Amino acid sequence: MTPPVLAVSGLRTHFFTRDGVVKAVDGVSLSLARGETLGLVGESGCGKSITALSILRLVPSPPGRIVEGSVRFDGTELLDLEPAAMRAIRGNRISMIFQEPMTSLNPVMTVGRQIAETVALHQQLPRRAAMDRAIEMLALVKIPDTRRRAAEYPHQLSGGMRQRVMIAIAMACTPTILIADEPTTALDVTIQAQILDLMLEMKERTGAAVMLITHDLGVIAETAQRVVVMYAGRKVEEASTRDLFARPRHPYTRGLMTSIPRLNRDADESARATRLTEIPGMVPALINLAPGCTYAPRCAYATGQCRIAFPPEVEAAPGHLVACWNAESLPEMERA
Repeated sequence: MTPPVLAVSGLRTHFFTRDGVVKAVDGVSLSLARGETLGLVGESGCGKSITALSILRLVPSPPGRIVEGSVRFDGTELLDLEPAAMRAIRGNRISMIFQEPMTSLNPVMTVGRQIAETVALHQQLPRRAAMDRAIEMLALVKIPDTRRRAAEYPHQLSGGMRQRVMIAIAMACTPTILIADEPTTALDVTIQAQILDLMLEMKERTGAAVMLITHDLGVIAETAQRVVVMYAGRKVEEASTRDLFARPRHPYTRGLMTSIPRLNRDADESARATRLTEIPGMVPALINLAPGCTYAPRCAYATGQCRIAFPPEVEAAPGHLVACWNAESLPEMERA
């Protein structure tokens, strides 16, 4: 088998605060194949973004620190690289689209110059050639009147256009891996669909592997080949998208799926007032976690064993990994 382009093993990223140690990422392992789209899902605060920032070594220190684990990119251990060597990879061979364009784009630089700066830094192009490349990238992400737009500032663009600029910056150096952190947050559904289509088009054009971080299972169903489900800093389930939606094996994954509104109810059924299924409680604070499964306080299937030790990750089916003591004894999930 072809080795993965990215292999993360036993990654632990902790934040050392006055109140205690926050275990934001606690032993996460995952891999990304060349050309694959991997979905990373879970509630806010479960460690998805910190996992991505850890891969790029962008965790703010202090208070954060990667305390254990391995991140191998094309056979190179990223956690052992000198800062200069890591900067040569970051934004060049591994790029990231951050969650909010207005906090990522420089408000006092034109968008064309911001794209050109990335190209000039990593590909050593002269200023004019870098600006030509920036204009070419704006055209590739379907921004009209590219020369005029290249001379504008982020506040002069709409939210959808700013996100297109972020994609242009991320793809300007033709990266091997693109990490997209909630790329459609705060956009209306029509623009969301356009941005996702654009990302997939750019992926096909360059052959990049994509790690898509989101809490929207609908987006995952349409775009990803494999899915990793995270909860409270840990991976609780991993499977192909088809297998995960056909038979989710972790109670948390089931809770996420059953909390999605059903649009195919019968007319008489939808006429009755029905309460949307929800997961009780909230994600626990990641300081001084109690022993056992972190999901146990919210889980309807939790037993005494669940409150004693965190379950090991086992292969419940070929390619389907789950960390749950009771995965095999869960009842069949009701289908919509």
